[in-house]
Amino acid sequence: MRTSMLKSIVRRSSTTGASYVSRRGFASESAPERKVAVLGAAGGIGQPLSLLMKLNPLVSRLSLYDIAGTPGVAADVSHINTRSEVAGFAGEEQLGQALEGADVVIIPAGVPRKPGMTRDDLFNINAGIVKSLCTAIAKYCPNALVNMISNPVNSTVPIAAEVFKKAGTYDEKRLFGVTTLDVVRAKTFYAGKAKVNVAEVNVPVVGGHAGITILPLFSQATPKANLSDEEIEALTKRTQDGGTEVVEAKAGKGSATLSMAYAGAIFADACLKGLNGVPDVVECSFVQSNVTELPFFASKVRLGKNGVEEVLGLGALTDYEKKGLEALKPELLSSIEKGIKFAREN
Repeated sequence: MRTSMLKSIVRRSSTTGASYVSRRGFASESAPERKVAVLGAAGGIGQPLSLLMKLNPLVSRLSLYDIAGTPGVAADVSHINTRSEVAGFAGEEQLGQALEGADVVIIPAGVPRKPGMTRDDLFNINAGIVKSLCTAIAKYCPNALVNMISNPVNSTVPIAAEVFKKAGTYDEKRLFGVTTLDVVRAKTFYAGKAKVNVAEVNVPVVGGHAGITILPLFSQATPKANLSDEEIEALTKRTQDGGTEVVEAKAGKGSATLSMAYAGAIFADACLKGLNGVPDVVECSFVQSNVTELPFFASKVRLGKNGVEEVLGLGALTDYEKKGLEALKPELLSSIEKGIKFAREN
């Protein structure tokens, strides 16, 4: 029994190893040079995200920036034996160097949500940080794909858009709100309830990236499962409250940093694949959109060499999902307008 189990593990790991080695070999020989900058790299999300980007064979240069502490993170990560060269930058005077020539900029900078902290509290601190970082992006790497992780995403993406418009560099195809964590949670929770292999699960999540603005479309989930209305409602609520679940479980000592870093790395990888011409790369993201009457909205997006190649529609919705869609619009619109107002007045 033990011998056959051991053989099975060796067989599995050798298969995985072979594909990993060949993938790395292909990347170092054929993949284009790509620079990725992480802004906020010394933080709770930034550190694991930097690690995951160092493991990505599509990255040739990894630029890590934060107001302090980055040289240590960069030194640590640089010892990992993968393709990318790592450089660390600290303080405002080094921000330009960190950004210059970047193909993808990931922004997890800002403060995390703590127990009792509202999204409004978050907004007041993070809005200013995002505005100054985006001002630098407009100057040093205006053609980069910008992946916004800093919360509240429903407001920080409109802030970024306004900053880029003011600088004359705005391209709606190159600005993304990273909502991948909502998708990751929806997949995980659905797989657990439906008793299916999570690796095969797909669930589109639309709307925004906070509370009721998060709308998982479980009616479109694959593989199909016959879940009751009550189960769908409970899964929807859990997906919407996923961030709060982690904040409470960490009892005031942090928020969803590890799962967010994973989600951020997944989305950045999709952006890199799109830039490199890989066909049919589709992820959900909060982007400028005509899918609803709202100026920004999260839905499935096809990624390509220019960023957004196509914003995909919502597909058929159940009555429950239609109701959820109408319910989220006022709150999402309010968050979008709040971001625009902040950018214009500050």
